[in-house]
Amino acid sequence: MLARQRQELILDEVRSTGGARVSDLVERLGVSDMTVRRDIEVLAARGLVTRVHGGATAAGSSVEEPGFAAKSGLHTDAKRAIARAAVTLVEPGASVALSAGTTTHAVAAELVAIPRLTVVTNSLRVAEVLHESGRSDLCVVLTGGERTPSDALVGPVAVNALRGLHVDWLLMGVHGMDVGAGFTTPNLAEAETNRALVASARRVAVVADNSKWGVVGLSTIAALDEVDVLVSDDGLEPAARRALDESCGRLVLAS
Repeated sequence: MLARQRQELILDEVRSTGGARVSDLVERLGVSDMTVRRDIEVLAARGLVTRVHGGATAAGSSVEEPGFAAKSGLHTDAKRAIARAAVTLVEPGASVALSAGTTTHAVAAELVAIPRLTVVTNSLRVAEVLHESGRSDLCVVLTGGERTPSDALVGPVAVNALRGLHVDWLLMGVHGMDVGAGFTTPNLAEAETNRALVASARRVAVVADNSKWGVVGLSTIAALDEVDVLVSDDGLEPAARRALDESCGRLVLAS
């Protein structure tokens, strides 16, 4: 297979699912890991994909919203490390809000070990993880609303459910983080719902792996300096660390 043919197949995979892993492409294309990485570099240089750790994601549009399945296989080690670090913020008996997303899904799996929690979420997948834990001392409040490609429940129903609620912590996933744009999402309704989540919380922690740095979605949820804690991973580049350390209340890097 010619390099151009490989690159077209990689681009088709990224566009159809929102992302592709190097390991999956190696198996599908029957070439080496290095060959796939070179093809991704070529596509990234042309502005057709964004090269991330372990693969590639869609590039160019601030309104593209990859589905949950497409994102769940990317940066899994970083998400698990971030989840383990994030739950250390939460004390037994606390009330916690969890937004939708693959990183918060990982957080939910760790959160079930903490006793006597009340968890508010707009994610069916997060609610499912919490329910399957079988914890009798765990109270789960699901907002309701319209479902997005990332399996978030959004819109007027979700926003109205969050009005009047007051939680100790919000642990929030984001599509992108940038010095100028702040924390963003490509979905306008999800941005509105996430802003309602922010308004309900005494303290806000964003959970986002290093690939989210420099990504700008269509709508801003919050500025960098509006969050109390950012939990990311140690793959975050030095320039990003400096910018986030200066802007956010506290920067935690999980290894």
